[in-house]
Amino acid sequence: MTRQEIWDRIKELGGRDEFILQEMKRLGFWDVSKGVPQLSESLREQRKTLEGELKEALQRQAIYKNKKKMLRDMRQKRMAEAKARRVETKERRERQRAEKAVAWAEAQQQDIGWLGPAVSAGLQQKESNVLQLESFGLPVFEGVKGLAEAMNLPLNELRFLAFDRQVSRTSHYQRFKVAKKTGGFREISAPAPRLKKAQHWILDHLLYKLQLHEAAHGFVPQRSILSNALPHVGAQVVINMDVKDFFPSVSYRRVKGVFRTLGYSEQLATILGLICTEPQTDEVTLDGQRYFVAKGDRRLPQGAPTSPAITNILCWGLDRRFEGMAKALGWTYTRYADDLTFSKKATDNRDVNRVLWQARQIVENEGFVLHPDKIKVMRKGTRQEVTGVVVNEKPNVSRAKLKQFRAVLHRIETQGVSAADFGKGQILESIQGFANYVWMINPEKGAALKAQIKNILEKPELQAAKSDKAIQVHPRRNPVVASAESMEERTGEWWRLW
Repeated sequence: MTRQEIWDRIKELGGRDEFILQEMKRLGFWDVSKGVPQLSESLREQRKTLEGELKEALQRQAIYKNKKKMLRDMRQKRMAEAKARRVETKERRERQRAEKAVAWAEAQQQDIGWLGPAVSAGLQQKESNVLQLESFGLPVFEGVKGLAEAMNLPLNELRFLAFDRQVSRTSHYQRFKVAKKTGGFREISAPAPRLKKAQHWILDHLLYKLQLHEAAHGFVPQRSILSNALPHVGAQVVINMDVKDFFPSVSYRRVKGVFRTLGYSEQLATILGLICTEPQTDEVTLDGQRYFVAKGDRRLPQGAPTSPAITNILCWGLDRRFEGMAKALGWTYTRYADDLTFSKKATDNRDVNRVLWQARQIVENEGFVLHPDKIKVMRKGTRQEVTGVVVNEKPNVSRAKLKQFRAVLHRIETQGVSAADFGKGQILESIQGFANYVWMINPEKGAALKAQIKNILEKPELQAAKSDKAIQVHPRRNPVVASAESMEERTGEWWRLW
């Protein structure tokens, strides 16, 4: 048979195996009675596998014949795989960033987790000592959001007021200097309205709820400079001491420690401590923009409503130690803010030196420093003053101040309001405030001065001027615009007027 005849026969029989079987039968190699043989399933699978391996081997052999093409294909494969991995990684990270941003935004509405690099370490410690807070009669807050709700503030505003900025375009304080009676200047930091409101809330709802030491009289409800002076009336010797840089010497850490001691969590104590303190800053201008740059640690601002109450709490240990020392030595002790006063009915120089030495040790041990130029030892026979009140025989106002004040009233009566100069505010309110101050210390003298001022205010020319709301005062003072009703309304804060 020719080759063509063989191919035709294979096509006719339906395959090469059928053709081979027919030829074996024709040539006598196969018994016709035994039927057609069948390949087992395993042999078929084995054959299929071997054919596949053979095909792959032939393909590899073809590839290896061209090494450059092989290397190029391998490199392209690796590059494609790396690109796919980069795309996957990028998509995964973008998803993670988006999820993180959403989680952060949600957390910002519920919590405060960052207030600056130097103060944020403890913001994750949120457990308060409830029993401790209840023992002091203080409110318990459900985290930062509970504090913000109690203060009637949005959480973002609470974060803004407490944030510790090293460089800022805004400042929560207006800083200025006022002259001291003893010379030099005192730096005042007046808080902005929003911060001042928050500080007043802390003062009314937290700090004023605490019981202070009986020796503390400064900035304490129902106590005053008079209650501070009365225990020292009629003493043989009176010692006055002054703590140097009282408010600025109290650091943020000590203020935060006060709130931690009360029982608040590290997170809440941090926020409360930041609201009640300020950093020392320098005001600089760069490219026409004003910046406030922190140059020191945070401290108690002299001008914030919370500062006196916080120092009274911090001075509990100091007051207790001074009271124990005074009782042991037979002295009487009181404190008005940073003014420390000791007195004794009968004493000698050795007693005085002992008090001075022990007082210095206690003050330094409590973290303060005595002002070396403001230690006064006043003996009987000289004018003894305690926070401006004369205490030689009974509470009184110094003769020099009364003489000066009577001269001001006489000048007003004879020359008019514009010729007088008194106090730091509106002159008519200032003289009423001082008269009320004298009346508090010495009711008899104060009543006479108040009657004299009443007669001045009833003068026809003063009434006409008040109706025109244009009372001109001494050239060194600002013009005063006031009415009789407004002056009467403000007499409740007469101590601010002089």
